[in-house]
Amino acid sequence: MPSITPFLWLDNNVRDAVAFYKSVFPNAEIETVSDFMASFELEGQRFYALNGGPQHKFNEAVSFFLSVETQEQVDYFWNKLTDGGQESRCGWLKDRFGLSWQVIPTALSRYLGDPDRKAADRVMQAMLKMQKIVIADLDRAYAGG
Repeated sequence: MPSITPFLWLDNNVRDAVAFYKSVFPNAEIETVSDFMASFELEGQRFYALNGGPQHKFNEAVSFFLSVETQEQVDYFWNKLTDGGQESRCGWLKDRFGLSWQVIPTALSRYLGDPDRKAADRVMQAMLKMQKIVIADLDRAYAGG
């Protein structure tokens, strides 16, 4: 069966990127790293990376969705990935290499999919005002507060 693996075009900083991602993700495995390319796994997802040069940049059209359970996990990944990067809105950020990530607690999906559409809309309105997602604020919005 074929497999699909993200292939990252980096601006001649493969070694730095692999070291950074290894420091962020507890379950990271480096397979190979050279001056030209790397292969590695983050939380079981395999990646390839190439020292391609400055011709191509990442943009928000592609992001990696990081689903987490707790506020502690949201805070951990948000703080690690924005170190040298840039915060955006609604749980989106760019890391120091310009790669877009979404750090999203499972509570958000659960609330947005709730059959009580008024409660789900309150959660959506609360989320639209956030940068990093704060689960307690989602809980309050869901409850009507």
